[in-house]
Amino acid sequence: MNNVKEIDKGFEKFSIKKFLISHSVTILFVIVCLIGVKLSKLPLFFIASELLTRMTRNSFLVLSLIIPVLAGMGLNFGITIGAMAGQIAIIAVTHWGITGIKGFLLCVILSAPMAILFGNLTGKLLNKTKGQEMIASMIAGFFANGIYQFIFLFLIGTFIPMKDPVMVLSSGIGIRNTIDLSRNVGIKYALDNMVKLPVFYVLLAGTILFILSYTLFRFYKIKNSNKNSKFFTATYISKMIFCIMIILICCVLLFNKDIPNNIKMLTKIKLPIVTCLVVGALCLFNVLIVKTKLGQDFRTVGQDKHIAKVSGINVDKVRVIAITISTLLAAWGQLIFLQNIGTLNTYGSHVQIATFSIAALLIGGASVSRATIGQALLGTILFHTLFIVSPKAGKNLFGDAQIGEFFRAFVAYGVIGLSLGLHAWKKRMQLKK
Repeated sequence: MNNVKEIDKGFEKFSIKKFLISHSVTILFVIVCLIGVKLSKLPLFFIASELLTRMTRNSFLVLSLIIPVLAGMGLNFGITIGAMAGQIAIIAVTHWGITGIKGFLLCVILSAPMAILFGNLTGKLLNKTKGQEMIASMIAGFFANGIYQFIFLFLIGTFIPMKDPVMVLSSGIGIRNTIDLSRNVGIKYALDNMVKLPVFYVLLAGTILFILSYTLFRFYKIKNSNKNSKFFTATYISKMIFCIMIILICCVLLFNKDIPNNIKMLTKIKLPIVTCLVVGALCLFNVLIVKTKLGQDFRTVGQDKHIAKVSGINVDKVRVIAITISTLLAAWGQLIFLQNIGTLNTYGSHVQIATFSIAALLIGGASVSRATIGQALLGTILFHTLFIVSPKAGKNLFGDAQIGEFFRAFVAYGVIGLSLGLHAWKKRMQLKK
């Protein structure tokens, strides 16, 4: 009886009006994506396959934005600088001819000290521009891009000796615009192709494992707790219902022979296991770091810098650490991104990284002051679903695929502007109250 009351109490707190207002951007994009899928008339197999590829490719970069938001620094447009560190490492490793997973791991090692240095310098700059971190990090990215292009256009082949006819321009000065990462095997798919398994078998096994481990964890936690906690809470029941639905869907797709062939083809999609484990490790890192002293410092600084300072926290140091971690993760995220793409656009691959990652995060329901792992992953799904279907939907609706391309760019910049406007409006309303 008490358990039922606890569940009812949990559902009473849920307000439909509040939910719709809080998640208005996400709900809008769910509707837009569904309309886009319908208008594009693309096969479900193609959309699902492309979406899975884009999810594994981009999730790490989007997740790298969470810690600065937690620390009250807003959306870190400076992840572009981290992406440059990753690209510098890729250029060096490709020039040395180190391929496969060894080449990829060497890129990870080489990019780390550069990203830490760049992140540290960016953090110190942002400490001088408190309250204007987002615009300052954006300008810092533009400035760093100028230095990056100067190095690879003019210093390579002059002050920095490099003789590689494949990578260097015919004049002997500057790196070519495009570098093929599959040359002599290269690092293309170095991470993705290590282990690949059918996605629905992985999902089925993973969901069953989650149910068992989560139930045992709750049982152990309640048994060893001094409080009179209830086992069957609204949160627990909702999670179990969601997991059972996933299991049923997987079983129908895998073992029912009567389903249509176009849906049955979904079972042939394979999941890059190692890449997913790396993304999962970052999610776990973001969860665990909040429970540490440093994570609590991030929270405190994000809520109120003055109170944090009075509490004895070195605010400037904590902010620098937050940006440095984000920059380092962005460098590694760019490596994952490029090994999947297989081509490095020397002067362009990093340019839109921050804009698209931030747009994805905001579409998931995040704001300038709050972002979660779930919002990052949901936003990545919605944003890239729109990217997949919009050209074809634009062609079918208006007779021109280019309109779909324009719409994608409009969405990316528009959602950032809308989110910043809503944040400023909410802040003003809070001050009036």
